[in-house]
Amino acid sequence: MLLDDVNAALAATTDPQRDRFTLFVEERGEAALWREGGPEHLTASCFVFSPDLASVLLCLHRKGRFWVQLGGHLEPGDETLADAARREAREESGIAELDLLDAAAADLDRHELNGGFSCAAHWDVGFVALVDPTATTAASDESDDVRWFTLDALPEGLAPGLPARLTAVGAAVARRD
Repeated sequence: MLLDDVNAALAATTDPQRDRFTLFVEERGEAALWREGGPEHLTASCFVFSPDLASVLLCLHRKGRFWVQLGGHLEPGDETLADAARREAREESGIAELDLLDAAAADLDRHELNGGFSCAAHWDVGFVALVDPTATTAASDESDDVRWFTLDALPEGLAPGLPARLTAVGAAVARRD
């Protein structure tokens, strides 16, 4: 059951947002998982880094008009949050062989949405993948572009808070080695 996986993933993380996310899921139950469950719901994303952690793959989100990590809404076929993050990353990058570093959540971020979004806020659970930056990419219909950037030369127009999140997630991955 996906809700059980969400609760286990949140319990296993040490992210400072954990208690806030756990309370949101406890209060909303199954509705917290689905876009149809209300204007605020969980999403799953994937920070795709090069193996040396010097570059990151970002997409130019069509509705938001900002560069952001790959990710999106949970779907009924997703058995776990990690499955949802991997599926979204594969769909949005065009990299069919993309796999997650592991099934541990690496980032929790609640962000409000404006403009062309029908959702009010996403409670995003982020995972990590390491991919060779020479892999062929292709933007999905939800993105205008997908491109590699070095962490010291990120593009203008990033999603709010993304630089700090990239730094924190990259540092956490580096400490695993």
